[in-house]
Formats: sequence, structure tokens, C-alpha cells
Amino acid sequence: MPRKHQGISRQVNRERFCAKPAPGATNAKSHGVARVISKRGFCSRSQAENLVREGRVSLRGKIVRDPDTPARENDEICVDGKPVKASEFVYFMMNKPRGYVTTANDEKGRATVMDLFREQYAKMFPGKPVPHISPVGRLDAASEGLLLFTNDTQWADVLLNPQESRGPTHTKIYRVQVAGMPTAAELSQMEVGFNVPPRVFGEPEEFMHTVSAKLYSAGEKNCWLEITLDEGKNREIRRMLAKLGYEVLRLVRIKFCNYELGDLKQGCIKKLDAPQH
Repeated sequence: MPRKHQGISRQVNRERFCAKPAPGATNAKSHGVARVISKRGFCSRSQAENLVREGRVSLRGKIVRDPDTPARENDEICVDGKPVKASEFVYFMMNKPRGYVTTANDEKGRATVMDLFREQYAKMFPGKPVPHISPVGRLDAASEGLLLFTNDTQWADVLLNPQESRGPTHTKIYRVQVAGMPTAAELSQMEVGFNVPPRVFGEPEEFMHTVSAKLYSAGEKNCWLEITLDEGKNREIRRMLAKLGYEVLRLVRIKFCNYELGDLKQGCIKKLDAPQH
């Protein structure tokens, strides 16, 4: 190995494996420093990884640049010289209106769910600083309904990746208005599943299915369906219905796991009780 690469390797190894533990923390379980930052509710894990790589994170007084540098949950960690302390976990739901993108910042300058959250939080808790919080999963800009928010990244991971976290399968229920009237056979076909064209040209088709798809109400020119999913593939409902030849007019999520939209007004948020982990 060239000397230069050996030097880099030794430096990384010193950061990752040779840092001395904090006093009284020798028996504490260690994780990657980025994960510890995320678990404290400071930011998402991917954001924490970027902070570390940018050299903005110090662990026990020393700058680290490897997100996997071992750190204990009670270690001294700073970002830009300011201590990262465990935040009180908070949980909210929003009735997301159409037209808002589910992201913290949008390069196209569109309104985001975080813009709306900050506005509603200021009305609900005047003068209180908005906690660092992120949406759990996504609803695309044209979709509406139930969207959860939290700074408890472990809880969010369980909701989004129940199989990886060994949690129960979580279902999501949607009310979907479509132009026309899908037949009973087509709704059954959605439950059995079929391949849909890829979103990006050149990629393979994707197999998609619903847990259930049934008629909710019917009009003269359109109808409402109630569709239940147990996975989170991109634009799954829209792509399946498009394959069957139906245009989605509205898509509203009304339930996510044990949380129901209920009578929460569109554009409003509601504070939730802490879940049982």
C-alpha cells in the first residue's frame, strides 16, 4: 500500500477504534457517531453523516470525519462547537393539502410540508421554538392526507422499515378518486398484483399489488376507491391505476399504522401522545 494511503488508513483507524471512551461510559453500548446524533433527535441520520464528513462534528473534543466512528450514547458530541443534547421526542400528524412537497427544502422553490408545519406550530405554540422534526415517509405533491412528523428516528425507522426493524407490518389506507369506474375484476387484479412500467426509461418493470382495493362510492363520471397497502413503492397506486387505464383525480391517505386522519382539518397539525416502543 502507498505511504499516503497507509497514513489515511491509520488516521481513520485511530478515529474509529482508538478514541478513549468518556469517563464512566466504558460499559455503555457504542454506535456510529452519526447514528448517536440522529438518536438524540438533532437531525436525520443522513444529515448527521453529512455533518461528520464536512468536519463539523467533534467527539469528546476531537473532530471526526467518519460517520461510523464509535460513540456512546452519553458521549460529548458537538456540531459546530455546540453540544448535541438529547431532545425531548415529539410526535405530530398533519392533514397535508395538495401542492406541498414532502421535503425540508425544495430546489424549485415550491412550498414544503415543513413550511406549513412551522406556520401551524407557531399558531399552536406562540413564541416556542420549533423542534427539529422531519416527516415520516412521503406523500407526493399531488397527494393529500395523513402525514406523520417526529424527531424520534428510531420510531420512524420502525414505521418505514417494519421488516428490517422486526416490527409488525404496517398498513396504509387511502381514499382515491378516479375518472371512470374500475370493474370488480380490475380491483381483484390489483390485489393479485401485476407488473407496471418503470418510472425511469430503461429500468425493469416493477411488480406491485394492494392488500385490498374496493369501491367506496360511485358517481356518474367518477368514483372513490378505498385502497390498502403494506409497502411503500414510489407512486404505487397511481402507477397501478394508470396501467389499468384510469386517471387519479385525488388521493388522500386516511390511515397509517394505528394513526387515523379523523376530522383533522386540511393544513392543520395535531400533537400525538408518545407511542409505546
